[in-house]
Amino acid sequence: MAEEKNYIIKVEEGKAATDERPSIGPVYRSCFAENGFPAPIPGMESCWDIFRMSVEKYPNHHMLGHRQIVDGKAGKYVWQTYKQVYDIVMKVGNSIRSCGVEEGGKCGIYGANCPEWIMTMEACNAHGLSCVPLYDTLGADAVEFIICHAEVSIAFVEEKKIAELFKTFPNSTKYLRTIISFGKVTPEQKAEAEKQGLAIFTWEEFLQLGENKQYDLPIKKKTDICTIMYTSGTTGDPKGVLISNESIITLLAAVDCLLGRVNEELTMNDVYISYLPLAHIFDRVIEELFISHGASIGFWRGDVKLLLEDIGELKPSVFCAVPRVLDRIYSGLQQKISEGGLLKKTLFNVAYSFKFYNMRNGSKHAEASPFSDRIVFSQVKERLGGNLRIILSGAAPLSSHVEEFLRVVACCHVMQGYGLTETCAGTFVSLPHELSMLGTVGPPVPNVDVRLESVPEMGYDALASTPRGEICLKGTTLFSGYFKREDLTKEVMIDGWFHTGDIGEWQPNGSMKVIDRKKNIFKLSQGEYVAVENLENVYGCVSDIESIWVYGNSFESHLVAVVNPNKQALERWAADNGVSGDFETICKDPKAKEYILGELTRTGKEKQLKGFEFIKAVHLDHVPFDMDRDLLTPTFKKKRPQLLKYYQSVIDDMYNSINKSNA
Repeated sequence: MAEEKNYIIKVEEGKAATDERPSIGPVYRSCFAENGFPAPIPGMESCWDIFRMSVEKYPNHHMLGHRQIVDGKAGKYVWQTYKQVYDIVMKVGNSIRSCGVEEGGKCGIYGANCPEWIMTMEACNAHGLSCVPLYDTLGADAVEFIICHAEVSIAFVEEKKIAELFKTFPNSTKYLRTIISFGKVTPEQKAEAEKQGLAIFTWEEFLQLGENKQYDLPIKKKTDICTIMYTSGTTGDPKGVLISNESIITLLAAVDCLLGRVNEELTMNDVYISYLPLAHIFDRVIEELFISHGASIGFWRGDVKLLLEDIGELKPSVFCAVPRVLDRIYSGLQQKISEGGLLKKTLFNVAYSFKFYNMRNGSKHAEASPFSDRIVFSQVKERLGGNLRIILSGAAPLSSHVEEFLRVVACCHVMQGYGLTETCAGTFVSLPHELSMLGTVGPPVPNVDVRLESVPEMGYDALASTPRGEICLKGTTLFSGYFKREDLTKEVMIDGWFHTGDIGEWQPNGSMKVIDRKKNIFKLSQGEYVAVENLENVYGCVSDIESIWVYGNSFESHLVAVVNPNKQALERWAADNGVSGDFETICKDPKAKEYILGELTRTGKEKQLKGFEFIKAVHLDHVPFDMDRDLLTPTFKKKRPQLLKYYQSVIDDMYNSINKSNA
């Protein structure tokens, strides 16, 4: 086995518990920050400087690309250079100012990623406006709330979202004065907007407003708020997270430092596929990073079923994903392997085992088995464009078996990161060639101090030999507070430390494993506390299920669960066990429920769960948890109150059947 390194350094000792607070673990930071946190590039004071400096350095390099649609078919990527984008950005900025929007104003952007999204964002950066993304996945209520709460006066909208925006009338018109469509505007839409006292323009019409007008660009400060990013949250109204220029430029300096230390620096030749929502901090900072290097950003067509086709055409070098996307890629590859016949399956398994064995013993992925890469895994590489060198997963935990599989077969680095909107995304990231970091989010990025705080009521001790506790963070990448909600800011910012609400466990190599969520704890009727996210992570290892929601009622002594089974796996089991019908019918079959419950029980025994942590009844839903039914946030986190409301009758039936059988 390769000798294990430690990637963190201690900068402050831990503290014992007092009557006022629980014990606190030592403060650590990345070993890459042994001489202090890396400073931003001289002259880079704001997000506008990121773009401006790249335009000066790489004026003729490809910046933004989209696929041209000819006769209904998608063709090659068509590109605009940094200088061409800059010229349009200046027009957009002048047009915004001509509408009376001044420095410090709030500009909404509503729609899927596209070149115009970035151009509008850069115009906001240029003129000192706060960019306020209106989530592509949020309904009219949330969009109306954000417009009114942030006092958005001008909004840029994807053509097909105009009708959704109009649903916010008349309340939003108290603040909203101007609407710009990224596409067309119908006569009816123009009449409706004018009836509400609003001006509405197509993109082309709007650009002409700023013709022959010149507005001086204000001096931007590091502390200026460049974006107010509303987090969807699992309960209550969205919270407006204030992100400063300093947060983003500090993060970029740290990521550049980290990539340099592992010999994976970004260059102007890198290519990124933009499909994760720019309304989320994860994609926003990644695209800022690519812009800072004069690299190229190609946009998808907006259809997840066509994503692999877009990747094949674009040939990106870096692919960022949420686990849901990587799970889909994993399932598709597994299906292809199982359909490949005995010889192909055997060849794949032998190649996989040989390469993984060598990687576990310290070989880099490219050196572990070049023969296997060339003969067996090259097809996987080509499906992902053939040019990938980094896959980065974030926003939610990636299953260990999916991460391990992709590390072996994708012929590139697979890294898992962790961060929140409040921490400007990147806080931890696993490192290339470090297989010991599998299942973790890696060590801290070199821009933040980290400590764990004990949570005695959950049995987590930050000073134990295996330190566990709430992850707390300190550094200049942190947010500037929640907009108009100082009360909520004070709840999470205590003595300069941001309390994430996530429970972490330090690993011997300095990487962090997220094991639980502080608030997702409930008590069963016998008085036992259940840390539900930890259990869902354990049960999530069952290969025959896609997702699981575990629930416990404080008036009951048992746990129940709603499971989304893996379609291929359950249909295969049904064929082998004489259960007929389509997937929905199989999910309703008592034998199928019994089988899945048996698999969950077996896993619980293997992981040595306590008796009260075993699930006693399951409901199989053939429809995956989704945002359409308001069961997930846009970053695929479970909305537990909504899940309970949606499945209440199913939960009641499960408890009734358990109680009858125990009577």
